[in-house]
Amino acid sequence: MQNGSEPRKHTIAILVENKFGVLSRVAGLFSARGYNIESLSVGETLDPTVSRMTIVVRGDEFVIEQVTKQLHKLIDVIKVSDLTDDSHVERELVLVRVNAEPQQRAEILRTADIFRAKVIDVTAVSFVLEATGDEAKIEALIELLRPMGIQELVRTGKVAIARGPKVRARKVERERPRAKVSEDPRVIGFAD
Repeated sequence: MQNGSEPRKHTIAILVENKFGVLSRVAGLFSARGYNIESLSVGETLDPTVSRMTIVVRGDEFVIEQVTKQLHKLIDVIKVSDLTDDSHVERELVLVRVNAEPQQRAEILRTADIFRAKVIDVTAVSFVLEATGDEAKIEALIELLRPMGIQELVRTGKVAIARGPKVRARKVERERPRAKVSEDPRVIGFAD
């Protein structure tokens, strides 16, 4: 370990161009250097030409600094932020299908209520629960449901956002050819 820091989980937010192959290039940067991505979530922002990636990776300060510098070199990367030490909110989503034998149904519903999970599907033999929260909350819910018989479990990656006032993001202007709009009043929203 360099710089005397211990490896720990880092939550990195990356704004990227919403283009084909960007996810592959970003993930490839991590794998080429032997770093395991523990969690990865990607989605469009308010600007449909920009996506936001939230990546959780374990490493010391030196490793994270090197990864951040390499990310900045990628042409499709707009901005990189390590949210780990900043005040931020993070959440995960889990869907759990659990055995729901008649004698266990009340206990499952009590457990769901404690964790503010919702029952989103019911069959004669199972419940599907949906819960959101931080990693610790999700892990605790899973551990309490495990003895009842989890049939299937699906988790999203972590999503995170900084707390507090931020300057309103400006739309990133890029050089793009502009479509010529028709002067014909019968043509609405189509380019020539």
